[in-house]
Amino acid sequence: MATVEKTKVLDEKMCDVFEWSDSKMPVRDALWDHFMDGNNHDTDKTSAEVAKYMDMSDDDVKTNAEKLLKA
Repeated sequence: MATVEKTKVLDEKMCDVFEWSDSKMPVRDALWDHFMDGNNHDTDKTSAEVAKYMDMSDDDVKTNAEKLLKA
């Protein structure tokens, strides 16, 4: 039986996940940067925010990331 990686979208490039993005940065890094900028670069707060995405399905990651990151 194959193991399914729940966080696949987090490791994909922004441009491969979202048609509106041309960034080659992984979704995980884009989320990290977004949360770091939003909380005065508090690593502990950012870690807590990004950790939530580790338990989401790929579809939920994509939906929630798009809400935060789409310019």
